[in-house]
Amino acid sequence: MAALGAWGSAVAPARLSRVARALWAWRARRCLGQDAGAADGGKAAKPSFADEAVQNLLYKMTGLNLQKVFRPVKKELKPPRYKLMTEAQLEEATRKAIEEAKEKLIMPPVLNEREPIDDVLAEDKFLEGTESTKYVFTDLTYSIPHRERFIVVREPNGVLRKATWEERDRMIQIFFPKEGRRVIPPVVFKDEHLVTVFQQDRHEDILNMCIAQFEPDSPDYIRVHHRTYDDIEKHAKYDLLRSTRHFGGMVWYLVNRKKTDGLLIDMIHRDLLDDTTSLITLYHMVHPECQSAKEAKEGKLQGVDLIKVFVKTESQKEGYIQLALQAYEEAMATSTAS
Repeated sequence: MAALGAWGSAVAPARLSRVARALWAWRARRCLGQDAGAADGGKAAKPSFADEAVQNLLYKMTGLNLQKVFRPVKKELKPPRYKLMTEAQLEEATRKAIEEAKEKLIMPPVLNEREPIDDVLAEDKFLEGTESTKYVFTDLTYSIPHRERFIVVREPNGVLRKATWEERDRMIQIFFPKEGRRVIPPVVFKDEHLVTVFQQDRHEDILNMCIAQFEPDSPDYIRVHHRTYDDIEKHAKYDLLRSTRHFGGMVWYLVNRKKTDGLLIDMIHRDLLDDTTSLITLYHMVHPECQSAKEAKEGKLQGVDLIKVFVKTESQKEGYIQLALQAYEEAMATSTAS
């Protein structure tokens, strides 16, 4: 066993019992956060983020802007390349670009925060004081999923316990490095630095870095995503995430917290009426007990009628949305007349 700085790290011997691994696997599965949309026990089941109907609505609202999906990234400048194509070749190239764009727009998962690990395996008092540093024992068997990997810590006071999530993430990154992830998270993820990132409109960049750095059910992953969504909602910068893989997660977050007024206004101003009705449909799926959901179901409302009922019964900014909707209807009437 060799010490690594203030920590010790050693490979668990091959004789680690299968029982111990099985117990850890069960604990890991129990700790793994379930989808944030899952219902609490005893309540009517509500749709989850991963449900097909929810994903379809979110993907529809995300949009598919090829210019934004394939916008240039900062890298070494190279001379542009031009290709002469037939009409058939151009159609095939466009089809491939659309398929690639759809892959880039696959939404990351939305999970509840994982339960903390606080399991003591043994208290060996006779080992107290024999070492001045902690030792981490990690099972390096390649065939074991990281979530089920057995990792324990021996404290200087003789306590043998399971590693915390933060310790597990650090050890796994040391032994099984993941591209784009650091052993110690960059300081940019701290709240005081996020303010500067948001002022530069780099919301998408920080979310991409967050996905690479943290597990989707870790507290930091959830905190950074929620801070980013809140800033976008506060300053009505929704278009920064439109046609990105993060737009669906933002919509899901806002719908669950009934903070959709700003997004509704933005959609109406951009003549995205279909997206507006999709947003309200999703709201009714998540909050089936709300008054507008009942009226929409009874009257089989669609389009502008659906929006008006929703605004009247659920909105906190009824006046603003009514004005935006009125302007939209006048513009449509003028366009039809001409």
